[in-house]
Amino acid sequence: MNELQQAEKDLFELTQRVAELRKDAPLVSVKNYVFEDTDGNVSLKALFGSNKILFLIHNMGQGCQHCTLWADGLNGFIPHIESEFALALVSKDNPDTQRRMANSRQWRFKMASHGGGEYISEQSVLKGENNMPGIVCYVLEDGEIFRKNSAIFGPGDEFCSQWNLLSLAGISENEWVPQYDYWNAPSVTDDDSTNLNE
Repeated sequence: MNELQQAEKDLFELTQRVAELRKDAPLVSVKNYVFEDTDGNVSLKALFGSNKILFLIHNMGQGCQHCTLWADGLNGFIPHIESEFALALVSKDNPDTQRRMANSRQWRFKMASHGGGEYISEQSVLKGENNMPGIVCYVLEDGEIFRKNSAIFGPGDEFCSQWNLLSLAGISENEWVPQYDYWNAPSVTDDDSTNLNE
């Protein structure tokens, strides 16, 4: 086994260990936060629908090219995820901005706005970091909501397969930035990236 194969084996084993630790993570009770969608107010509990597990994506909003990449990728998994779990995407953008962005990308996520307020400051994927992109897993038991696990989204993470594809070509996450000629960048981006198509 060469060094690369050994590193890949080590990574696989470490990934399995992370999965075990996530499985054993304790449940932490959270309140039933209120968001806003195109129909008005919607609660965290309502986002579960009839499911016991909710994956809630924290998206930085239409001003982030990287968050757009993650959502584009996860969009294809929606039917598989929703066969058994609830899935929704929240961002600071208002519901109309979210809907325009979703329609332009053909996203099928349930969406709601946290408006940059109480929810995101208390439930950020990384404590103390507002508007940090990532995902949180919530569990509903006997009518009470619990936070199970969370993870950060960022270049090189385990949730965007693009980075692993690039690594096969010897390209690091610092050498590639998502660019879409059909994506209209706002004047200010939230992830400090440069739109090369501008």
